[in-house]
Amino acid sequence: MKTNTALILCAGYGKRLNPITLEKPKPLLKFNNLTLLENTINLIKDLGIKKIILNTFYLKKQISTFIKKKNFHIPIDIIEDGEQILDTGGGIMNMASNSKEKNFLIFNPDTIWDLNYLDCIWKMEEFYYDSKIKNILLVVNRKQSFDISLKGDFVLDKNNLRKDINNEYIYTGCQIFNIDLLNSINKKAFSIIEIWNDLIKKNNLFGFESKNKFFHVTNLKVYNKLLKNY
Repeated sequence: MKTNTALILCAGYGKRLNPITLEKPKPLLKFNNLTLLENTINLIKDLGIKKIILNTFYLKKQISTFIKKKNFHIPIDIIEDGEQILDTGGGIMNMASNSKEKNFLIFNPDTIWDLNYLDCIWKMEEFYYDSKIKNILLVVNRKQSFDISLKGDFVLDKNNLRKDINNEYIYTGCQIFNIDLLNSINKKAFSIIEIWNDLIKKNNLFGFESKNKFFHVTNLKVYNKLLKNY
């Protein structure tokens, strides 16, 4: 891959999975005997990424202890959000500020990633660099979602993303992002959705479709259903 560094967002409270996330952070919940975080790291390694940066805030000590005890055979830097949680956009900006890279592959660990994603992420990256763009989101049609209650986030028109009343495509939790998109931000804590919405206004938010079945740990009900069925 041309992209050298992946970011993993691990700072959130995971409130929709209470009470199990009252004592354990969501990235450390297990599925098929692997934590969601380890599952994400394994995919990143298989993609050929050279380095990982992840952020922590809520129950941060558990995540840092987990990383230190494991030997993932890839450099992993842990960056704390600090005294306040920075949300997704602030977390990305804080992690990226600790790197000299410009382009990052970014993951949410609450999607259950598997080897079927390798090919579409490689192709997404190829499109990203060939098109000389600064963002691209991996999206999936709602029909592919295990959680049928999930609403769509976007309309996908060729490789452009926009929002409408019929949003059929869900953000999977994987994107490629150029840090230049954060140049105009003058606050520490903010959602990455603010950046996406601004790009949509300029017809400049891009998407790439995954055809994989989409398994997302949305809430406690869905998590228990996944554990029961898979």
